[in-house]
Amino acid sequence: MKSRIFTFLFSIWLFYSPNASAVSDKTWANISDVGVATLIGGSLILPVAKDDWEGARQAVYSLGTATGISQLGKAVIHAERPDQSDNNSFPSGHTSLAFASATTIYKRYGWEVGMPAYALATLTGSARVGANKHYWRDVIAGAAIGIGSGWFFTDAFNNKVQLMPWADSKSVGIEGSVAW
Repeated sequence: MKSRIFTFLFSIWLFYSPNASAVSDKTWANISDVGVATLIGGSLILPVAKDDWEGARQAVYSLGTATGISQLGKAVIHAERPDQSDNNSFPSGHTSLAFASATTIYKRYGWEVGMPAYALATLTGSARVGANKHYWRDVIAGAAIGIGSGWFFTDAFNNKVQLMPWADSKSVGIEGSVAW
């Protein structure tokens, strides 16, 4: 619990510290890259480690949807980045993936792991602004896309109730088991 609180407080301190403006664009970009990679990996590895293949499937759907919507937005809305490197500013893909991952982790496994994931997702989005790659509107839109896809595709994990669909040549059905 102490490490989660430390992660959250460190994220806030890093972004709001007086020396935050002294951090280079490249450093902020690296922070956002590591943040999004950590969250994507966590949202995919955590279910596998818990032998929760349904959770892994839901994470893939959530991440895939967030990616698709973000890429569609970039293709349709040609918003120039703050650093003027291209016209793919809106919405933030890093942020949409970070928040899709965090939401999936939160909904599937609870607030104990979800809140640190949200703190890291917030740091990732803030770092995109700090890296001069996005405006705040891009990050907010990316967060909304990620949260929406995470909430749409993810169910709470309950290892006490298991449902398994089945089919043979003559019939189909669902087999259920309950442990208590």
